[in-house]
Amino acid sequence: MRGLILVAKRELGAYTNTPMGYVILAAFLLLEGLFFNAFAVGASAKASADVLGDFFYFSFGCTVAAALFFSMRLIAEERQTGTMVLLQSSPLANWQVVGGKFLSVIALITVMLLISGYMPAMIFINGKVSLSHIGVGYLGVFLAGATAASIGTFGSTVAKSQLVAVIVSGAITVALLMAWILGRVTDPPVAELWSYLSIYDRHFQSFQKGRINTEDVIFYLSLCFGFLLLSTRVLSARRWK
Repeated sequence: MRGLILVAKRELGAYTNTPMGYVILAAFLLLEGLFFNAFAVGASAKASADVLGDFFYFSFGCTVAAALFFSMRLIAEERQTGTMVLLQSSPLANWQVVGGKFLSVIALITVMLLISGYMPAMIFINGKVSLSHIGVGYLGVFLAGATAASIGTFGSTVAKSQLVAVIVSGAITVALLMAWILGRVTDPPVAELWSYLSIYDRHFQSFQKGRINTEDVIFYLSLCFGFLLLSTRVLSARRWK
């Protein structure tokens, strides 16, 4: 556990000591704010619950995209700069390396979500929503962001550069986002499988509406575990090679 924390601190230091982390954070918070003002609030009158639902819709997209950009450098940069050899020769286990780097992205996602909290709070100026709805929505966004971070970690593990890493992880994420379309055009039982794999259409909308579904929580956590396990296996194979 100590090694995992050390890796996480090292990665957070790499983000805070360079402009990269601040640029990604600021860019996606700006986009989220623009989308909230232009589309969630808009010019026409809306129910407060609808405004909050729209906010979480845009927050989902911005957080997932930010997680992919945060995680693209985790392993790929080590390979680009030649420090991968030092990492592989260290006494750290592969799961500690992968887990620590993943935790650093989770910390950045958490900061991003905390900063964005002023947006749903603005709804209270002219409307009223339940705090539980806000909390459940943020839980869903966090789980989706963590899932994207695990996919990004896997992409960074298999790629040789940060650009390739974000392309690979982006392709996987888009495929999971669009899986519901395949569910519409295929026959059962394959259709049900594609529909189940959709990370937004099937599993996020309940959070967006303020409802916690245990199946959805398990789905996101399972994807996180699966992609982190794959990342560990790829790292182990490269170390032995």
